[in-house]
Amino acid sequence: MKPVIQQLNKKIIRSTPFGSVCLVWHLSNNLPRIVHIFLSRPGLPAEDRAGEFFPGFIKSSCEEIDATGAAIRASLEGENIKFSMNLLDMSRFTKFQLSILRAQHAIPRGSVSTYGLVAAHVGAKGAARAVGNVMAANPFPVMIPCHRTILSDHRPGGFQSGVEMKRAMLKSEGIMFDKVGRAICGPLYYSPKI
Repeated sequence: MKPVIQQLNKKIIRSTPFGSVCLVWHLSNNLPRIVHIFLSRPGLPAEDRAGEFFPGFIKSSCEEIDATGAAIRASLEGENIKFSMNLLDMSRFTKFQLSILRAQHAIPRGSVSTYGLVAAHVGAKGAARAVGNVMAANPFPVMIPCHRTILSDHRPGGFQSGVEMKRAMLKSEGIMFDKVGRAICGPLYYSPKI
């Protein structure tokens, strides 16, 4: 889901508990739009990941991007931040993908859901794998908190920056894990009881 854009910019955030974060953005009708957020992986800083995916962007920022970067850092440091989707460039997604991303965005800090429950919520019961595929390609981690969706057996499932980071992010939000690595949580978000 790589967009075709003339001028890409980057904003690098350093000193988060999970390594650097890189926001790739552009101007659309003179408004900033975030194209992708890269988190670091073990041994691979976010800015290097961004450079592999979007070569040739320039380092720059603006007030809105600076504020978003500060909010991402605060969220990764444990603050309860509710992100707006207004700055996200959502132009490249299908209707189904948008429904999944919006449903994922609505899951609050301290809650988790399953891929199957998210699928059922958007009217695609039985499409857990499709939800997983959308989450695996989520270009806006943290702002659209794909780490808050787990497998039906409460194991964490995958994450772009590794399962250990997903588990650490969930722990920082109050989700605990048992001895075999399953999330210990109350009612799942989007379960019929919520």
